[in-house]
Amino acid sequence: MEETYSVLWKIFSRVVKLENTINLEGSRSNSKDLYNFHESIVNALRPTLKEGVRSIILVSPPKTTFVAEFVEHVRQHHKWLVQGPNKAAFSQMTGSANKLSQVAKLTKSSTFRQIINLTAAEETENLIEVLEKRLNSSEKKSRVLFSLEEVETVVLSKHKPGRLKPEYLLLTDKYLSDNREKNRLHRLMQIAANRKVKTRVVNVESPAGVRLSQLGGIVCIAQLE
Repeated sequence: MEETYSVLWKIFSRVVKLENTINLEGSRSNSKDLYNFHESIVNALRPTLKEGVRSIILVSPPKTTFVAEFVEHVRQHHKWLVQGPNKAAFSQMTGSANKLSQVAKLTKSSTFRQIINLTAAEETENLIEVLEKRLNSSEKKSRVLFSLEEVETVVLSKHKPGRLKPEYLLLTDKYLSDNREKNRLHRLMQIAANRKVKTRVVNVESPAGVRLSQLGGIVCIAQLE
């Protein structure tokens, strides 16, 4: 985040992709201009958030308040991003992320790796909160599936009105490594990802992993369409 613009990047395991550049129309000293600028950033993030991405790292130069101002805007006007089942995990780094070379340098830092681990853990805990709420819900439209066969039936079926639509697929790394039908499981995960099912592999030793292990190691949260 810079004074007059913000650059959005998507960071994958081995690839960094430029997503968008948002320019400030007007001046930061004008509250309406700043509001519109922050709204443009949120709107630019929406497609990525719909894909299930919940980890957002905000980078700004030292001794600036750009990130703090944006986060405060989100808290005031977009509570869904900081509360509830779809909340995002916001983190902050000091530096610049305007060019690919700058982003590449940031991603190689120990600070970045620490942030990724922390935000991934927070994101997973958010999903476990969703799981617990669904397990304790009397809502008939919501279902939690616990077996590979049940999950396959829902994920591989064509989505039609009245059928279950998978929303989240959670499994532990131990379940993945111990499964004797890895090709079958990897195929399921690939199809789930292609169909925009939010898929997470969780460390079995983490609190979230312990809870998933209690439920068999794999869980799919689905909703009737």
